[in-house]
Amino acid sequence: MNEWAPIAKEYDPLKAGSIDGTDEEPHDRAIWRAMLARYVPNKGVTGDPHLTLFVSRLNLQTTEEKLKEAFSRYGDIRKIRLVRDLVTGFSKGYAFIEYKEERALLKAHRDANRLVIDQYEIFVDFELERTLKGWIPRRLGGGFGGKKESGQLRFGGRDRPFRKPINLPAMKSDFYGEGPVEKRERSWSREGARDWRARDRDPERNRDKRWLERERSWAWGESNRERERDSKEERSRGRERKDRERKDRERDRSRDRDPKKQRDDDKHR
Repeated sequence: MNEWAPIAKEYDPLKAGSIDGTDEEPHDRAIWRAMLARYVPNKGVTGDPHLTLFVSRLNLQTTEEKLKEAFSRYGDIRKIRLVRDLVTGFSKGYAFIEYKEERALLKAHRDANRLVIDQYEIFVDFELERTLKGWIPRRLGGGFGGKKESGQLRFGGRDRPFRKPINLPAMKSDFYGEGPVEKRERSWSREGARDWRARDRDPERNRDKRWLERERSWAWGESNRERERDSKEERSRGRERKDRERKDRERDRSRDRDPKKQRDDDKHR
C-alpha cells in the first residue's frame, strides 16, 4: 500500500484491467490478448520521448497544420507526427507532438486535454510507448481504454486512474455465518431477527401467540362477512324502495287519466 499510485508505473495488462490493480484473473479476452502479445516499440521513431505528447480522438480531417496552430500556444514545437495509414494515407486519429522545453510539455499536458479541435474533444497524455515499461498498445488488447462511457474497463491511466484498494483486516466476516456461534446469535438478536432457540424454550408463550393470531384472523373474516351481509341487505332495501316508488308513480298517472277519459265520454254523448 505504501508504493501504491493512481497512475501505473509499469504496464501490466492484468492490472490495467482491474479497478484497483488487484485482480488475479482477466475479465475479458482483450486482456488475454495483451498478456500473450509480444510487442516491441518502433525503433524507427526518433525524438525525446520525455518531451513528447500523445494526442488521440482526433477528427480524421484534422491536419498537421491544425495541430500546430492549436498546440503552439503552449510553447515551441520541435516536431509533429500525425499517424497515417500506410496504404490510403488517411489519418488514424492520433498523433505525437514533441516540444523543445519541458515547461511547454507540462503546460500542454495540463491545459490541452479535452480541447475541442474540429468539433472533436481530444485526449492528451504523455507518450507511453517508450517511457512505460511493458507497454502494450490498444490494438493488441492493451492500452488504458477509451472514454468512461465506452464500457471498456481499463485503469491506471490519466483518464481513468486506479482506485485505492480497500485495506481490510484479515478476519472472517460474521455476516455470512463464519464467526463464532454465540456472536452470530447476538448479532441476529440485535437486528430483530427470529431467535429460534428462544422459541423452543418457551412453547406456551408461542402457543398463546399463535392462538391470538388465529382469533384475530377469524375476527377479521367474521367482520368481513358481516359487512358483506349488510351491504347485500342495503342493496335489497334500495331495490324495494325503487319498486314502491315506481308503482306509486304508475298509480298516480292512472288516476290522472280516469277523469279526463270520463269527460271525453260525456262530451260525445
